[in-house]
Amino acid sequence: MGCSCSCLKGHEDSGLYRQLLADNEREAIASLLEYLENRSGVDFFSEGPLRALSTLVYSDNIDLQRSAALAFAEITEKEIRPVTRDVLEPILILLQSSDQEVQRAACAALGNLAVNDENKVLIVEMGGLTPLIRQMMCPNIEVQCNAVGCITNLATQDENKTKIAKSGALIPLTKLANSPDLRVQRNATGALLNMTHSYENRKELVEAGSVPVLVQLLSNSDPDIQYYCTTALSNIAVDEENRKILSTTEPKLVSQLVQLMDSSSTRVQCQATLALRNLASDALYQLEIVRAGGLPNLVQLLQSPHEPLVLAAVACIRNISIHPMNEVLIIETGFLKPLVDLVDYPNNTEIQCHAVSSLRNLAASSERNRMALLEAGAIKKCKDMVLNAQENVQSEISACFAILALADELKEKLLDMGIIDVLIPLTKSSNAEVCGNSAAALANLCSRIKDYSVILEHYDDLSDFISNFLKSRNPTFEHIALWTILQLLESNNKEIKDKIKKEISKGKIDLTNLTGENNENHEISNLTMQILDLIK
Repeated sequence: MGCSCSCLKGHEDSGLYRQLLADNEREAIASLLEYLENRSGVDFFSEGPLRALSTLVYSDNIDLQRSAALAFAEITEKEIRPVTRDVLEPILILLQSSDQEVQRAACAALGNLAVNDENKVLIVEMGGLTPLIRQMMCPNIEVQCNAVGCITNLATQDENKTKIAKSGALIPLTKLANSPDLRVQRNATGALLNMTHSYENRKELVEAGSVPVLVQLLSNSDPDIQYYCTTALSNIAVDEENRKILSTTEPKLVSQLVQLMDSSSTRVQCQATLALRNLASDALYQLEIVRAGGLPNLVQLLQSPHEPLVLAAVACIRNISIHPMNEVLIIETGFLKPLVDLVDYPNNTEIQCHAVSSLRNLAASSERNRMALLEAGAIKKCKDMVLNAQENVQSEISACFAILALADELKEKLLDMGIIDVLIPLTKSSNAEVCGNSAAALANLCSRIKDYSVILEHYDDLSDFISNFLKSRNPTFEHIALWTILQLLESNNKEIKDKIKKEISKGKIDLTNLTGENNENHEISNLTMQILDLIK
């Protein structure tokens, strides 16, 4: 403990100081020197050492205050554990000193203690934010750096974030994010990032003018600062109102994030991609990312060996693919093969879901795109894996099947590849979305096809699904079942029509209580009446 030791020895040995120091101060110095010589066995936060340190803190002698501050700074580097108010109080007193050396060491001590979660809460409860904010505005770079570093640590605790946001700290933090000192910049941008994890705090950040600074710092050469800023902006872009502000005030944001997708830092690439994903929740940004040249980078990231990058990229393309004007460009940029490869990505169902959803978006509005999916093997892969997939993946795949089954040009191809063999079991899933999607796909496949031979081969299974859905007491399921019956009847296939009549007459397909006088759901009632008219 070199600094404080030498300082204390100076006070002890000087004849002048022996005359100027009060008795209790001389005793405190002597005690501390003894503790320091035997430091391995001393708990400096226990009553004796703490009392000696506190005596120096409350002295009018600035040199003694400096010694106390330096001692606290060095002790707390090793003693990272929960402390009491009695330990924090003298450090907070030192923090209010006008001496920059005392300020620097006291901020460092408090920052060391603020690594511990319990201490973080206690420091804020004891009013530590006010002197820290004051020290952030100190002209001394070392004081700024330590004060901001302490705020950064405090802001990792959820209980503190709102208090920090409302304390007036955001404006000086934003100013210091542009500091000429790299350490101060890192600490300030790190603190701003820590403040972006709740809606209210993000709102406070926007109002404090932090966004233009964060955007400007995207072009900073330091990877840590780039990472903090991209992550903060990604979090800010979660909120719709913030995206609207960004779209009108930050015209270069998308192009800067697109450039950062090609960063040499994997974590910067990842956060830039996630920021674009969040921005792409809005149609305007879905188009702008494509116009800014984002697709080539994204298709490369889909094939990265780094799983978080793959997840970020596939989540981003999922949002971008929502816009119909992007569909052809996405396919032409070469996304189909990597997306199909991700459909069965090992041990990450989130990646699988985003990949399937992207394929579904691409198939939504164009016959050409749907045929491209078929030729790329997307439909076959989904069919082959769906029964053994996790429920969330089954939900996405079954929704994709329901969309594909709407396309007249695909229906018979889907039937020929045996898609009914997976849809029927999925209608029995315990997951309502999987059931509903699969049943909707079946209903769509029963409509407007030339050859009903495959339907007839599976009629008993279809009849079972219809019967079960009609008994479900779930209006959505009842509606799907009735719609399926109606499509089958409107096929004018005599064999199918006879089978349905027979099952209605025997009660297997039970339409009781579904007509107008027995059912308040007019849509279901009307469908039932249409069916009864067709079988007369």
